[in-house]
Amino acid sequence: MEKLMQYVWRFRLWPEVRMTTADGRRVDVIDPGELNTGSGPDFFNAKVRIDGRVWAGNIEIHVRASDWFRHGHDTDPAYDNVILHVVQYDDRPVCRRTDGVVIPQVTMVCAPDFSARYQAMVGNPLVELPCASEIQSLPPILLTDWLTSLAFERLQRKADDIHRLLDACYGDWNQVVYITVARGLGFGINADAMEQLARLMPLKYLLHHSDDEVALEAMLMGVGGLLETAAPRDDYERLLIGEYAFYTRKYNLAPATVPQWGARIRPHNHPTRRIAQLAALIYGGFQLPGQILSLTDAKEGSGIIFGNAISPYWRDHQMLGGPKVQLPPHLGKSSGDLLLINVVAPLLYAYGEQHADYDRREIAVEIWQNVRGEVNSLTRVFTNAGLKCPDAFTSQAYIQLRRNYCSARKCLFCRIGHKLLQAKVRP
Repeated sequence: MEKLMQYVWRFRLWPEVRMTTADGRRVDVIDPGELNTGSGPDFFNAKVRIDGRVWAGNIEIHVRASDWFRHGHDTDPAYDNVILHVVQYDDRPVCRRTDGVVIPQVTMVCAPDFSARYQAMVGNPLVELPCASEIQSLPPILLTDWLTSLAFERLQRKADDIHRLLDACYGDWNQVVYITVARGLGFGINADAMEQLARLMPLKYLLHHSDDEVALEAMLMGVGGLLETAAPRDDYERLLIGEYAFYTRKYNLAPATVPQWGARIRPHNHPTRRIAQLAALIYGGFQLPGQILSLTDAKEGSGIIFGNAISPYWRDHQMLGGPKVQLPPHLGKSSGDLLLINVVAPLLYAYGEQHADYDRREIAVEIWQNVRGEVNSLTRVFTNAGLKCPDAFTSQAYIQLRRNYCSARKCLFCRIGHKLLQAKVRP
């Protein structure tokens, strides 16, 4: 309950009536102060006016006035600069500093059932979206502004990841693009494994053999530990094993320890096929860094990922040794869209940040706005609640909201939750 009281104080949600101290003096809050998440008083650097006199200092909040003594604040010098004690229940009106001076105390009255309302909103872990029944009642401008902030928050987080990767790669954008593309081709379930594979299979070795697709696939699948060297499943795998053995000796390669490859995936998303698609993007020279980082129009991005056709074996195989089935030589539209969202836009945004190029960052945002929104378990929670998802800019905002606020039940820090709770705090 004390956390809720801090929330009410921080955002000035107390009833719009005159606030007075226990001894009847008028209190006006000029500045509620800064929330302290460490030890000491709850709010620093507050400013209040008591009977016309302005006081600057700290604020302490308790459910009961007696908590001041129960917590030992009356003997703790860290609380000597508290200028106001805010309580819900005035069960012991006289609170003093270590020098015996009485601290002004006010009772902050909230709705008696405010805590129950809050718990009803966030307390059930089985409810995916606590505000689902009320979210459509909110002003559209509030939703639009919040989703815009969330989308930029997510894009910035992705860009920050790329900046850290750039530092690890000593400023080599080619290597950064290679690793980021590999991770993107993992499409969620194998993203970590694909990134680890790219980190362990240096691009420079692959570029030495960019005219040989078999060599590229052999090195990548071998380092990824995906070749059945003891019992090849068909002639093509036998060829890859032989090639990998040669390049193992040449470059001192060895099967890498990568995160476990996802098992429960559809055949067309099998890691060997995704690695073959990565090899196809390197075959003939790795052109993606130049194509991505030099984009001057968001609409040009849609043609980047579809350029290289997969090698002949994979046009009728979903996995090594699997049955033959006719397959398209290029990535599908939905897969390409995901790469635009998770690879092209973040890379371009990060590159624009590094070079102080606003136009590049703007194009990255436009890419999200021009790509259709993702449909998955994270976004479906919001569309089921009646919200629209017209583009990736919106779907990425939903993903950020779901993961960082809804799942963590941080409704107090969400603008939607804040607006709904604000209506419930008044008595």
